Amino acid sequence: MSSRAVSISAPDVQSQRPAVHVSLSSVGVTGVEKVIRIVQDGQERLFHAGLECFVDLGPGQKGAHMSRFEEVVNEAIGSVVLGEATFKAETLAQHIAELVRDRQGARRAEVTIAARYPEHKPAPVSGIETQEMYTLLGSAVASARGTRRVIGVQAQGITACPCAQGLVADRARERLLDDGFDDDQVERIFDAVPVATHNQRGLGTLKIGCTEACEDEIDALELLAIVEESMSSEIYELMKRSDEREVVEKAHRRPRFVEDCVREMIGGVVERFPELNDAAFVYARQENLETIHTHDVVAERFGLLGEVRRELDTGEVAPHHTTLREFLDARA
Repeated sequence: MSSRAVSISAPDVQSQRPAVHVSLSSVGVTGVEKVIRIVQDGQERLFHAGLECFVDLGPGQKGAHMSRFEEVVNEAIGSVVLGEATFKAETLAQHIAELVRDRQGARRAEVTIAARYPEHKPAPVSGIETQEMYTLLGSAVASARGTRRVIGVQAQGITACPCAQGLVADRARERLLDDGFDDDQVERIFDAVPVATHNQRGLGTLKIGCTEACEDEIDALELLAIVEESMSSEIYELMKRSDEREVVEKAHRRPRFVEDCVREMIGGVVERFPELNDAAFVYARQENLETIHTHDVVAERFGLLGEVRRELDTGEVAPHHTTLREFLDARA
């Protein structure tokens, strides 16, 4: 008795009609982790990236093809990132979103990426090289009208509390005056010696969103500089004593609230990117880890760049601050 191969074709269950005919806002995968290797200046660099991918799902389709998300991520990393001289999280997010939308036959696809990577920089006085970890953020929404991209960064720093510093300065002023110093001498002392206050380690986040028509390339390193400069001082993993002294003195000469950091970031974007269209989006967030309280503090500002510019120019507050979700889903 001769045997013959039997071909069994598995049904495409995902393409069947669901029992309840209603569309879904998003379906996808989270917790996707990849190590991305690229070569910069002859040296291999590693980025640890976490990804999320979503598509909308029509009422006539039972499910998305989940394996296609992984296929697209691997393909995009191989064809896009490895060919780049500089890793751009938003570029990778754009390519994945466009590929996912095409492969899934979706109306809309959204991808977010957070990639951790090291930068080497010198300590402020000794110049000793220290490795600092930063986070690159990228998002993209692809639809029939095009793709909107968001580039972002996260960085840490230190802030010195202005309120507590004012209280300590008032107490010190009283003591100095009682000890025979006059007002001019007291001010000279304060000019020479930074006044004590409590500190926080801060986490700053800055994002800029570009519309479908935007072709501007935004340097993530420039965004990192804006974030670090917004706080009282940068921080370093490895420092000599001279570096510690410099960081502490700098922070106490530039006391800033969490709100100050956000405003500095917004001001930095407006100043450094005058060419960006008013339709671009900006998001700034600062979280400070308190040291004399058990709670932490947060501030943020978001909106279209035109909204921010008008407020800075005229003092008129926009009646509504455009959110990131509204920007990503807006019609061009």
